[in-house]
Order: sequence, then C-alpha cells, then structure tokens
Amino acid sequence: MGERIYTGRFTTDNNEEVVVFTIGMRINKYRKVHKWWPVFRAMPKMLKELYEHQEELGFYSHEMTMGTRTIKLVQYWRSLDELLNYSKGELHLEAWRNFNRKIGHTKDVGIFHETYVLSPGQYETIYGNMPAYGMGKALGHHKVEPKKRTAAKRLERH
Repeated sequence: MGERIYTGRFTTDNNEEVVVFTIGMRINKYRKVHKWWPVFRAMPKMLKELYEHQEELGFYSHEMTMGTRTIKLVQYWRSLDELLNYSKGELHLEAWRNFNRKIGHTKDVGIFHETYVLSPGQYETIYGNMPAYGMGKALGHHKVEPKKRTAAKRLERH
C-alpha cells in the first residue's frame, strides 16, 4: 500500500516561525565517482541522526529531489539556532572537513545551501490531492476553510 493521499485542498497554519534549509550537491564530473560518491554518502547518516533525535534537535522533516546532476534536500527546522547548533555537531563537521580536505578545491563536485527564516504570517501553503508533503508534513496540515480559500486570504491580505 502506498502513501495516504489527502483528497481535497489542504494548508498549514502560519502562526509560528519555521526555518527552511535547502542543501545539496551537483555532480560536475560524472567520471570522478570517487570524488562525488563520499559527498552523496554523507547525507543519509545525518538524516538518520536527525530523524532519531527530531524533537531535541528541532528538526521537523525533509523532502529530496534528484535531477540530472543535482541532488537537493529541503529541510524544515523549528529555529535558526537549532539548525546552526546542528551544523556544529560531529557528523556534520566530519562531513564538512572531509569535503574540504578531499574535494573542496576541485571542480569535480559542487555543494550548496540556502537558509530562509520564515516569520509567522509571512508564508502560506496549498496542497491538492497530495500525501503529507513539504511544510504540510513538517508542521501538519488541515482542510482549507472557505475563509482561507486564496493565498491572499491565507496570508491575511484580503
């Protein structure tokens, strides 16, 4: 049996701060597997740790997409401080040091991250006929009420 599909339109409440963190890698030279494979392999260990200690770390959930050359994760965090604290942890620091020592100054593989701190009332979501996904999976979602049918109304900009 697959994921549960929530029929209809769903949204999240936007009454709390949330941090959206994107992180990923780009394979610049396919043949240099020995360079990009260790970067790829570092993330599952960190995700395992994050899910095993979600509440104490302030981590909600993540989504992953894969393109031709790029792997990207979108993570949802309770606060910027908790995300920054995690970046100082052993698994992350080990992966970062390994990257810089072995790959950091080559053009074989690229890495990126972007951090967005979203204030209450400054974001909105809509999910139609979807499983729990993205911020709806991270924060929980509920059926769209008639008074919140449009993005402007969900953002209270009638």
